[in-house]
Amino acid sequence: MSNSGGSVVNGGISFWYADDGLPARREPLAGDASADVVIVGGGYTGLWTAYYLKKAAPFLRITVLEQKFCGYGASGRNGGWLYNGIAGRDRYAKLHGREAAVRLQRAMNDTVDEVVRIVGDEGIEADVHKGGVLEVARTPAQLARLKSFHEGELAFGEKDRELYDARETAERIRVADAVGSTWTPHGARVHPVKLVKGLAAAVEALGVVVHESTPVTEIRPKHAVTPYGTVRAPYILRCTEGFTASLKGQRRTWLPMNSSMIATEPLTAEQWESVGWDGRQTLGDMAHAYMYAQRTADGRIALGGRGVPYRFGSRTDNDGRTQEATVEALREILVDFFPALAGVRVEHAWSGVLGVPRDWCATVTLDRSSGLGWAGGYVGSGVATANLAARTLRDLVQLDSGQGGRTELTDLPWVGHKVRRWEPEPLRWLGVQGMYATYRAADRRERVTHGARSSRLARVADWVAGRH
Repeated sequence: MSNSGGSVVNGGISFWYADDGLPARREPLAGDASADVVIVGGGYTGLWTAYYLKKAAPFLRITVLEQKFCGYGASGRNGGWLYNGIAGRDRYAKLHGREAAVRLQRAMNDTVDEVVRIVGDEGIEADVHKGGVLEVARTPAQLARLKSFHEGELAFGEKDRELYDARETAERIRVADAVGSTWTPHGARVHPVKLVKGLAAAVEALGVVVHESTPVTEIRPKHAVTPYGTVRAPYILRCTEGFTASLKGQRRTWLPMNSSMIATEPLTAEQWESVGWDGRQTLGDMAHAYMYAQRTADGRIALGGRGVPYRFGSRTDNDGRTQEATVEALREILVDFFPALAGVRVEHAWSGVLGVPRDWCATVTLDRSSGLGWAGGYVGSGVATANLAARTLRDLVQLDSGQGGRTELTDLPWVGHKVRRWEPEPLRWLGVQGMYATYRAADRRERVTHGARSSRLARVADWVAGRH
């Protein structure tokens, strides 16, 4: 596929910022300060936490400290999937029983509607369209996994999920070689940057203090340390997701996994006719090295997947710049899914990092002895999960401070979950590189053999990953 007619804009944080513009930065911290609650990180998790805490207790002095600007990380670079997936649910079912995991899933289903509701209440124009999530299978092995996944979701209480055959799938989105799909209504497309900008403005309007260009170098009980001064507070909440490894003592806590995206030029009416996609569902697949995509409000396809999965030493990228080989690989996925779009130009490419715990389980914690709290490890499902995490942190802080009691959210099984740290280098790098190489090899094997069973290579990769 050529990219005739112009070069790809590579980096610049993300297409979403190219579309909506970079924000003017808020003032950095001016010196030592105090607060009732300090939130480290100005992404979805931190901003939602500030929003809900301030709404619940307007008297609280809340300060958000952000190293660059709100939404610089995953919150401004993601695929815009506001959906009900949560990392670790199956493990929580094993640890705490199926009913506990069902409660967690039900809370995630409700979270999609909660975000849509707040966006409406606050007048945030975030291009939200609740078309659900369509995940397709394109080989016999993928179809077997899809049916198993579909049955599993039904077993976790998702009664409104639907299973489609090849014809029914094509009536929704015409993906080449699609043999089936599963759809859930619990999903919406959003413009990530419009959401995070609107949320930051809503938080400031409530009276929360937001300092940008203020990197936190160390978190310890009652202290958030920055180059400009230290902010003291009874509660310090870490909401740093893929950037957690940059904090003192946190190098091996969560691995910063890389994900990359491309955005096409706007498609013509004829091109959309060839693709379908009138329902504006978010689109995913059942490959081991899976893709994710959305139809944007201005008529583009934004599509993502794993490129270079991890940088040695838990380093993060420079403003989203992406390797040319990754851009080409994502372009190939686009044309493989939609051959009629072979001549469509890719206008933008970017990357970002997401937080991956060693057991691939998202968590929310407040240590009552130290006042330190954190939420994250979303493994790429953070757009909605961050909202549930924030409401849970709110309830945990209110419980600890005597402002509230236990709630349905504080009793969810991901609260207080402990996980071991990642291995030191070079084991960490070797493991992740090997894992994704093996997943890609499994996908190639399944396409060639056309067998109905998942490749054994994928089970090897699951074992290396710690997902088994």
